[in-house]
Amino acid sequence: MRVMVSIDQSDESFYALKWAIDNLFDGLTGAEPSLLTLVHVHQPSKHYGVGPSAFPAGPGALAYPSAMLIDSVRKSHEQISAGMLSRAIEMCNKKVIKVDTLSLEGDPKEMICGIIERMKVDLLIVGSRGLGRIQRAFLGSVSDYCVHHAKCPTLNCEVTKGGQQVKAIKDERFPRISLPGGVFI
Repeated sequence: MRVMVSIDQSDESFYALKWAIDNLFDGLTGAEPSLLTLVHVHQPSKHYGVGPSAFPAGPGALAYPSAMLIDSVRKSHEQISAGMLSRAIEMCNKKVIKVDTLSLEGDPKEMICGIIERMKVDLLIVGSRGLGRIQRAFLGSVSDYCVHHAKCPTLNCEVTKGGQQVKAIKDERFPRISLPGGVFI
């Protein structure tokens, strides 16, 4: 089974990874080999103004960042991504889980759903901040988007006050999947 966990800077995404490690990969010796892929997608740098990289510099004026500034921002994004994925890999290594990583740039919602289809992922696991319907509508929610648009079953891990809660998203588009420990989605 190919499992993908979406990682970002939130604690919720790391709780989702911990849930996957503890429930899907812990003690799977002799079971069907599973493949874990960690994916992090960061937003591209915002571009302001009319030009491709212009930003406001006062009334009626536009400025263009230097190549050095653009390169510095790009390197900063890469370092942040590498740090997050390194932390996630360390969690997997403690349980001796072989893991693949992907670091992408773009709209996280669309990139995650796109890579799921290309890689033929069997199960997506995402962390959720637990936003209400109105907050999701105004702020947007990567996990909510993935639940409705991913071409595979999605497991939504939401952190509650008492600990971690896992919501198995049932969707008639997909057959039920049996997970270790008798969990069905």
